[in-house]
Amino acid sequence: MRKRLITTRPETVQSRGEGWLDVERAAIVEITSEDRNFPVESAFVSKEAQGWRAAMAGTQTIRLIFDQPQRLKQISLVFEEKEIPRMQEFVLRWSSDGGSSFREIVRQQWNFSPPETIREVEQYQVELSNVTVLELTVVPNTSGGSARASLKSLCLF
Repeated sequence: MRKRLITTRPETVQSRGEGWLDVERAAIVEITSEDRNFPVESAFVSKEAQGWRAAMAGTQTIRLIFDQPQRLKQISLVFEEKEIPRMQEFVLRWSSDGGSSFREIVRQQWNFSPPETIREVEQYQVELSNVTVLELTVVPNTSGGSARASLKSLCLF
């Protein structure tokens, strides 16, 4: 797994089966932080893995920088929160020019209310060509507080 920490700026990985993108071989993963017990590569391994979690509270970013431009048809995201009731927001966006400019795919908010509502599953059918960067930004609690961003899984097809 190739990864590196993202410095704050203003605004591994195994194939999951036939057709799913092998992120380990296809991209460098940049992250703003990670809990050493919940490394980012575990979000790409299996839907049953523990996933990634940030080392600190606040807005976090996971950025995939592809070695070669990619064509994406489907993006699958799974978030879980079993402890803290909160409203999370995430933004998924992509670039075809190495990150100089981005286009938003989706901006979504979700209320976690453990123990009843602990999982958010999002499946997006897309037609994206020449994707050089895919970026996920997570605001773990829109009201602030000590919640840490997490991602159970991210799959690309």
